[in-house]
Amino acid sequence: MLPSTRKIVDRAFTAVAVGSIVLLAATLLVFLAPIVVRGSAAFVFQGTVEYRRLMFEVMGRGRREAIAAETAAAAAARQPAYAMVAAFHKELREGGFAKRRKYAAPLKDLEDALQVLLGPPPDKESDSPMLRARYGQTRWDRALVKAQIVLSREEWDFSNAKEMGRKKLAPRAADFQGTALAPLFPYVESHLGEMLLPRWTFYWQFLFDNSFDAHLFGGIWPELLGTIYLTIGAMTFAIPLGVISAIYLTEYSSGGRMVRVLRTFINTLAGVPSIVFGLFGLAFFINTIHVSGSKSVLAGSMTLALLVLPVVVRAAEEAIQAVPQAYKEAALSLGAGKWRTVVTVILPAALPGILTGIVISMGRAAGETAPIIFTAAVSVGRALRPSEIFSQPTPALPWNIYNISTEHAAVDEIRHVQFGMVLTLVLVVLLLNLAAIVMRARISRKLHG
Repeated sequence: MLPSTRKIVDRAFTAVAVGSIVLLAATLLVFLAPIVVRGSAAFVFQGTVEYRRLMFEVMGRGRREAIAAETAAAAAARQPAYAMVAAFHKELREGGFAKRRKYAAPLKDLEDALQVLLGPPPDKESDSPMLRARYGQTRWDRALVKAQIVLSREEWDFSNAKEMGRKKLAPRAADFQGTALAPLFPYVESHLGEMLLPRWTFYWQFLFDNSFDAHLFGGIWPELLGTIYLTIGAMTFAIPLGVISAIYLTEYSSGGRMVRVLRTFINTLAGVPSIVFGLFGLAFFINTIHVSGSKSVLAGSMTLALLVLPVVVRAAEEAIQAVPQAYKEAALSLGAGKWRTVVTVILPAALPGILTGIVISMGRAAGETAPIIFTAAVSVGRALRPSEIFSQPTPALPWNIYNISTEHAAVDEIRHVQFGMVLTLVLVVLLLNLAAIVMRARISRKLHG
């Protein structure tokens, strides 16, 4: 090849490589940016006075005097709105049956919307065990959405016969023109900030608080802890089995037909859909050998271990085969036995490559949903103690992300929780990878003197 041609080819390959890196970085940015931006809203947001009341009354955080002063200020700002509602009730009582019947439904809708926004009125304190019935909107972004429901109502436009009905918003003020409630709507619009007192909040306890009222309040500690339990449990089973299997296949087996069949099985298992492992875990670990009476962290960990075992075996096998033959010959020439050579020479030299397979497996075990649906995961639950992992199921980030994104009754209310869980799961996997990379780098430096 001519030097000029070689230079053109080299530049072309360099351009392709740089373009691939840029494309990969752009893809990661497009994928991760929404997760980071929307997930951070679970930690940093404008909390209202209702949020600070909830933190103090339910979780014991905050100063009593400051909360009392803010609550009094918010109540003073809300009083004119409640006074208008009371005046309208009086007007209805004096206006006769026809007027009460006309305004009964619109008034109830308005009062319900006000209660969702601000919480129960002072004369109707709720004793419901559900926190959503005892507090108004705790987040300013959701308060703005609920304020629009107070100020307007949904209507359906069927005027175009060629189209389906279109939803539109109509101002509620038109329903109460000329009544004592007419001034309520401009008042709510202009004094909403005074009624809810939004303030920027850093809620780092999102990671360590229990959830309340189906994730409408609180944090994700049970899900985070359950994911850690399942990941550590899976690797506890997968690492010894995978490394020992790799040692046998590379150092002790004769390489005959049976070994080739075993390798085929291992490669096949690596491509089996994860839902199949979940069904197998349910049928074998729970229903056949009864490692637990029903779902449990132990059954889920064993199922995940089977899922990632092929990756660990293949990575360990390749790492062991990459150890120079001279290392083995030197150890054997010094009188070391086969097993001593494997333990003291081959495994330390292969450890960086083995760690690579373990890192990949840990990330997969932490993020899998299908295998734990049948064996370990529940939608709602408390954080388990270590002694309970052998018999109890647990919430877990992958399953709960799916669950609250598709089956939650108030899915739009908890978007910040959904993205907060996703961001936390990504960070957990990233931290596991970083820890393994640092460990692998230190081991490599030691091996190279």
